[in-house]
Amino acid sequence: MKMYQVDAFTTQLFKGNPAAVIVLDQWLDDGLMQHIALENNLSETAFVKKNTLNNYDIRWFTPTDEVPFCGHATLASAFILFQEVEGLEYIEFETRELGTFYIRQKNEKVVMNFPILRAKKLEDYPKALNTAFDLPFKQVYLNDQAYLIEYDSAQQVLDVQPDFFKLREISLASKEIYGKTRDIVITAQGHKDYDCISRYFAPAIGVNEDPVTGSIHTAIIPLWAEKLEKDVITAYQASSRGGWLYGEILPNDRIEISGQAKLYMVADIHI
Repeated sequence: MKMYQVDAFTTQLFKGNPAAVIVLDQWLDDGLMQHIALENNLSETAFVKKNTLNNYDIRWFTPTDEVPFCGHATLASAFILFQEVEGLEYIEFETRELGTFYIRQKNEKVVMNFPILRAKKLEDYPKALNTAFDLPFKQVYLNDQAYLIEYDSAQQVLDVQPDFFKLREISLASKEIYGKTRDIVITAQGHKDYDCISRYFAPAIGVNEDPVTGSIHTAIIPLWAEKLEKDVITAYQASSRGGWLYGEILPNDRIEISGQAKLYMVADIHI
């Protein structure tokens, strides 16, 4: 069985966020897919099942769990399909919880049409957040995936030192409140090179800092689009690997998020 490893949201190898991609004719057993994701030990392994030339089912697994949405592994999957499937001009990815994702190519970018997963301002947020970071923040928002914490400047986002133990406890405690864990992202307005900056923390699922998180930008980009009063946003995620995302707000509560990718590895799995 062939597997690809792709660095997503970057034009350089060893930057962006690595994801594994496996294209199937039929689903494997769920337990086997989870074992493969654990063996890969990447933040996500995507499994894609072909329905028709343009229509595919997609699922995403971390080393420990199946997740409802992963942006960078969606980009990696589309990147591979556009390379490997002759005559493929667009892709429809069918998801279990978020409907259909519409994917196309434009100017060497993979363009992904997602639903906006908007974040709402929180007045009553977990007070442990105040001591989980060494710099005070401005405001807290929440969507279905994460707490979004706004800082005053891009430099603060770059400089802040998180307490991962406290962040893990906050994420685990959120399950009792909302029925599922929430990760934590910090964000601020950018400068001349990008409109907004972020960093993403998910210690509750074993990822202290995620390199580049496409899914959360369905909330980050709309937040800054509203604040900056513009529909086209360039976003930078400032992990040690770093990654670039390009967003455009669409009608009907949809968003296009674009990025580039680099193929790192093609491997054979023996099972």
